[in-house]
Amino acid sequence: MIHTLIPEGYASLAAFVGILFAFLATITAISRLGAYLPKDVGRDFAVDGKLSAGKPRGAGIIFVLVFVAASAIFVPFSTENAIYLVLVVVCMMTGFLDDASKSPWGEYKKGFLDLCVAALVAITFLHYNSSVVELAMFGVKFVMPPVVFALLAVVLVWTSVNVTNCSDGVDGLSGTLTIITLMTIYIIDQVKALAGDFSFLILLFSVCILGYLWYNATPSRLMMGDAGSRAMGLFISIAILKTGCPFLFIPVALVLILDGGLGLLKVALKRFLKICILTRVRTPLHDHVRKVWDWSNTQTVFRFAIIQIILAVAVIYAVK
Repeated sequence: MIHTLIPEGYASLAAFVGILFAFLATITAISRLGAYLPKDVGRDFAVDGKLSAGKPRGAGIIFVLVFVAASAIFVPFSTENAIYLVLVVVCMMTGFLDDASKSPWGEYKKGFLDLCVAALVAITFLHYNSSVVELAMFGVKFVMPPVVFALLAVVLVWTSVNVTNCSDGVDGLSGTLTIITLMTIYIIDQVKALAGDFSFLILLFSVCILGYLWYNATPSRLMMGDAGSRAMGLFISIAILKTGCPFLFIPVALVLILDGGLGLLKVALKRFLKICILTRVRTPLHDHVRKVWDWSNTQTVFRFAIIQIILAVAVIYAVK
């Protein structure tokens, strides 16, 4: 690893180089390998879903692997972080195999795999961290029973993976919202003066997503697919757990939660309890605003991003 080859005083220079490396490696790898990705067939029920037909999808496999490589080179090794990186790759691969499959994987199969990954994240986190929970905006800390903490952590991880996945339907939307969420968490880490290298992992992952967005801005050349969106959702959940303030997930990722989560809630209530809600609202919400409110793709991305930035500013001020 590069950090072992240079004096400690040059750690900031190594971090600077690592960030540039992550971005340049991502755009280079996507430029050269994007054509080999599986092709999208379009979606029948999504607004303008057929416009994506023929575009490469599954680009998440590229920027996630670049992120892992950059982390291995530029971030000091720790067993905990290594496990998280492996789980991000596992989550990415389940999405990529679905992207590449001729027949989409069933919801229950993907949901079960997400549950397994979520359980491993919860076990890993509790092994290396305490179950102390802070309500950061109220200055309150308390110890949660480990079993309860583990169950809630599984719910958080599973939810984050799936709402982020469901929000991926407009060029640049889920990537932009994920970066805003991750940078909010990064600033919270700095405000709370949290030690450790995970904050730098947040920067590297955000930069790799930016490298992908270089090609995904409207009109996009390729799409991240489940390989990217599922990995992003998993990383968000780990990042928020590492702050020690897991309940901040709600405000720092609220737009992702509402955009992708309302559709999940709507389908679950109808399928399992025969309860119909939001009958006049298309889900995900990015389809509703484009179809019903006549927003363009660009307006959707910018306005959703603006809402999340305002929430981020409010959360950061409240935590500080």
